[in-house]
Amino acid sequence: MSKDKVNQEGGIVLEVLPGPNFKIQLDNGQEIIGHLAGKLRIHRIKILPGDKVTVEMSPYDKDRGRIVYRKK
Repeated sequence: MSKDKVNQEGGIVLEVLPGPNFKIQLDNGQEIIGHLAGKLRIHRIKILPGDKVTVEMSPYDKDRGRIVYRKK
């Protein structure tokens, strides 16, 4: 999928789920399941509950996303 069709939204991590999955509450109030992007795994970036993150979401599935950035 091309980069221009991906929606980026901000959110807060609510809880850590088994595997590389997280429950995230977006800024608009919606709760989704997000997984770590490859660069975050490679560089071993740790995500904890309460962290602010940027999530990329496909226009086809609004309930899942990919965490691409952890804000400080």
